[in-house]
Amino acid sequence: MGLLTPLAITIGAQPWMPRFLPQVTWVDHRLQRATRGRIGVLDIAGLPNLMLTVPGRRSGIPRSTPLLCVPDGADWLIAGSYFGAPKPPLWAANLRACETATVRSGGREHTVTWRELEGADRERAWAVMRTTWPNFDKYAERTDRVIPVFRLTPVD
Repeated sequence: MGLLTPLAITIGAQPWMPRFLPQVTWVDHRLQRATRGRIGVLDIAGLPNLMLTVPGRRSGIPRSTPLLCVPDGADWLIAGSYFGAPKPPLWAANLRACETATVRSGGREHTVTWRELEGADRERAWAVMRTTWPNFDKYAERTDRVIPVFRLTPVD
């Protein structure tokens, strides 16, 4: 965690934040491109993150999305929270449609397999994730859907 993490948590909890997600993502992509993937918006906020790249389920074109992640041993935990929006993020459907994905974290690229967590596994992962980003509970309250949680495991 960094000095700006409490500010990021406060901003991330605001109900108006989802409206600005396209702008935040745009800035993050530009910042990552300018720094060759070394620094993104979540890095500035002092939060663990990764860039998930999966092929579009219809187009096959690789799509990259910066995501807050929670390291769990050699794995990463990610949630399709989309700030508690009624619909899940598109990356979740793209991930479900592929066998492997690419993750860039800490300046390194990894091929990963994934598993969507359910039941007790999901609850344990959710508890771990809340320690890094307490807003996950707020997002769950905002939506009627169950927020998907994925475990990404490096294969290389």
